[in-house]
Amino acid sequence: MSALPAAFADLEPAAVWRHFATLCEIPRPSKGEAAIRAHLHAWARARGLDARVDAAGNLIVRKPASPGHETAPGVVLQTHLDMVCQKNAGIDHDFTRDPIRPVRRDGWLVADDTSLGADNGIGVALALAVLEDASLAHGPVEALFTVDEEAGMGGAQGLEPEVLAGRLMLNLDTEDWGEFYLGCAGGLDVNVARPATPAPLPAGVEVWQIGLAGLRGGHSGVNIHEERGNAIKLLVRVLRDLEKRFVLRLATLEGGTARNALPREARATVALPAGSGGALTAALADWQTQLALELKGVDDGVRIDAAPARADALLAETEQAVWLASLHAAPHGVRRRSLSVPGVVETSNNLGMVALGPDGGSCNFMVRSLLDAGSTALAEEIVSLFALSGTRAEATGHYPGWAPDPASPLLARCRRVFSRDFGGEAAVQVVHAGLECGIIGAKYPGMDTVSFGPTIRGAHAPGERVEIDTVAKAWRLLTAILADIAA
Repeated sequence: MSALPAAFADLEPAAVWRHFATLCEIPRPSKGEAAIRAHLHAWARARGLDARVDAAGNLIVRKPASPGHETAPGVVLQTHLDMVCQKNAGIDHDFTRDPIRPVRRDGWLVADDTSLGADNGIGVALALAVLEDASLAHGPVEALFTVDEEAGMGGAQGLEPEVLAGRLMLNLDTEDWGEFYLGCAGGLDVNVARPATPAPLPAGVEVWQIGLAGLRGGHSGVNIHEERGNAIKLLVRVLRDLEKRFVLRLATLEGGTARNALPREARATVALPAGSGGALTAALADWQTQLALELKGVDDGVRIDAAPARADALLAETEQAVWLASLHAAPHGVRRRSLSVPGVVETSNNLGMVALGPDGGSCNFMVRSLLDAGSTALAEEIVSLFALSGTRAEATGHYPGWAPDPASPLLARCRRVFSRDFGGEAAVQVVHAGLECGIIGAKYPGMDTVSFGPTIRGAHAPGERVEIDTVAKAWRLLTAILADIAA
């Protein structure tokens, strides 16, 4: 990339922002990281760094210790290459082809109509800047860039147990500057699927598409406790109510685009008796008022409307009953708060995606918990709910949580460096989001791990932003910790 986009001009540290600008230029959806991985692999090899891609698709780059620090402990810098791809309705953006175009606003770098990919692109950029800076003091450095983190942690799951030499790991994938993270939730997915035989469109009906949009969405772990609206759950409520008012037949129901993002939009195609348009408009106006009141101060942009549409077939009446009742009854949100870590969510789940049509459909739940038993129990409840209707539901892709170790020597070192260089005390937290630390730690017993990063808001949603000055602070902290370890 020859010239930096205007949003990055004059930002410091220049190397970090230059690398992040490259990450914005090269698409990197989950399971589609090949282009960015090839670019970084070639970049590392051109600088004489040892770089390899493992069988799972992870990129590992090694940088020798700086002169005089060859005997210092090795440090692993761990980040993930992929990003959650979300865009606003009506925005023409192809995440497999088009670059992200951020803007600068009020001290933040923002992507207005798409997700930004600061999660975890800023972490990747910080690690790349370490790899290229010859002026830094550090022991041996290994940068582990994993793939498929956002869609199931496939890269970390497939990491071989003998690849990494270091036993100190700095994960750069958390989103609150001034805090060190020492634990995270584990989780699993529940995938639901049910085939069906389409029903014909009867005579004497008119077809409408009902859309619910304008929600904030967000990260299904970080934001789950904020009671933001779930477009799927809300639209199902509306449809259940409309079934009482009309002879309503469902053709399609779609919502959400990522398992780990709170659904911002959902839409349903329905058939109603001819001449029902006016009554439908009035009913939706009532729902608009009700939802605005329920979500006041949380999702003030919520809107619901309808427009004429077309359909060639419908779900059978029995299938419609099964799906709407099941989705209405299915859990979503916080199940339990931790009793041992005050203020932290212990167990939750996100009904993240649904796609129904006349020939059947599917939906996905992402379950998280600080306790493996908690995520397993909630997943089994969801499986049992769908089993009542003979619907296949499978719990899959379990990954372990990261158990906190308050006595971590690396944590003590990080807190000491923070206090020395920034003043005050850094907070120590456990995050309800899923990090790869627990998976990697299980493969590398004794790995001492701490996570930190700059301040990111709105991850996994359009409008995602990173606070610019905290990126510079995170760089200062990262390089200071590396130097302290090497001393």
